[in-house]
Amino acid sequence: MASVKMAEQNRKPDNYNAITEGVIWKQLLLFFFPLLLGTFFQTLYNTVDAVIVGRFVGTEGLSAVGGAAATLINLFVGFFVGVSSGATVVIAQYYGAKRADDVERAVHTAMALALAGGVILTLICFFLGPEALVWMNTPEDTLADSGLYLRIFALGMIPNMIYNMGSGVLRAAGDSRHPTVYLIAGALTNTVLDLLFVAVFHQGVAGAAIATILSQLVSAVLTVIRLCRTEDVYRLNLRRIRFDRVYLAKIVGIGIPAGLRSSMYTFSNIVIQAAVNGFGTTTVAAWAVWGKLDSMYWMLLSSLGTALTTFVGQNYGAGKSTRVRRSVKETAVISLLLTVFFTVLIWTLAEPMYSIFTPDAQVIREGAHMSRCLAPYYWTYITIEVLSAALIGMGDALIPTVITVLGVCVLRIIWNVTAVPYFHTIETVIWNYPITWSVTSTAFLIYYRIFKKKRHLA
Repeated sequence: MASVKMAEQNRKPDNYNAITEGVIWKQLLLFFFPLLLGTFFQTLYNTVDAVIVGRFVGTEGLSAVGGAAATLINLFVGFFVGVSSGATVVIAQYYGAKRADDVERAVHTAMALALAGGVILTLICFFLGPEALVWMNTPEDTLADSGLYLRIFALGMIPNMIYNMGSGVLRAAGDSRHPTVYLIAGALTNTVLDLLFVAVFHQGVAGAAIATILSQLVSAVLTVIRLCRTEDVYRLNLRRIRFDRVYLAKIVGIGIPAGLRSSMYTFSNIVIQAAVNGFGTTTVAAWAVWGKLDSMYWMLLSSLGTALTTFVGQNYGAGKSTRVRRSVKETAVISLLLTVFFTVLIWTLAEPMYSIFTPDAQVIREGAHMSRCLAPYYWTYITIEVLSAALIGMGDALIPTVITVLGVCVLRIIWNVTAVPYFHTIETVIWNYPITWSVTSTAFLIYYRIFKKKRHLA
């Protein structure tokens, strides 16, 4: 009898929402870990391509898959992922406020945007991407393969966009588990097909690209099935997918600035990649591997940032400002702990990590040096990720975009134009990052204090 009474006391009401009512740090971590696992497998797509191509095709193939082509793909896809975050924020706020009709309309508008965005990005990436590779000073011996990889990847843009938008919808409602499962399914498919097309059929970079787009199709199909079968308010009805001007305006009002912000990071990296290309194929290959290892840190921080955006969005929509403030502080602490862990890891295990990708001793040596030059300064980025995620979760994407454009993109271009030509070393290129992170972090701190007072969150 006592156990029955205790069970009744512990039973949560049917409308209980852990994100708006549970212990903050626990709910953040519960939401974060599936996101981290999902981001890990997202990173695994290109990483597996790089490992298998580097081992079975060689340094030129590794440079083609992981160099300028990968940077351009990040630019195109990153913009739309930023746009899809607008849908995540809008849906999260409606979901937290329990406005079911608004959730339903926003979901169908978001999926219409995914389809339209996929078509547009396919055309841009396929027809303009190869010209951009030339502009980026891609080494002549990898230019053809880089262009081929980019064009084949473009054919998978529609399922890529559908998965990203669909997973954003699920996360907005507090479901980070299913998007992760579907991403894992896609990543495992990619690994098997990579080995088949590259190692067995010897299709080189083309095989790696085909494997990637087929695996993205798997993730997209599984996500759509989940959205169509759920009984929650965000259920997807394929026949009702269409643009609703009111909700489209809300989504792009947040999403376009967020997409531009994401693109500015990538565009600045394109400028940096162009500078790195001037050091030759070996350095480009080392930089490509460094990018894969470096992405492990970004998957930690970006996953935590995504968790915070959803967490802030739902609590802000529910009018719980105290939980909004506390979630920002607790996320900053978690971010610092993760940063210290990764810094120690990359500093001590750089050479073994690089040797996974390539047997080339010179590539390993140059890459390990790059990692150790940057690792001690990762902490200067924390404020940018945490505060921008919180501001976007509250619906403010414009000013964070302006700060990012000025503090990251413009400042990096200035550095590349002024410092790199006169001190033509890879260290000068790498110093781009901690300098721009420090300046941008300071700007975010100042703006966040102003924002809190205006919204009465202080």
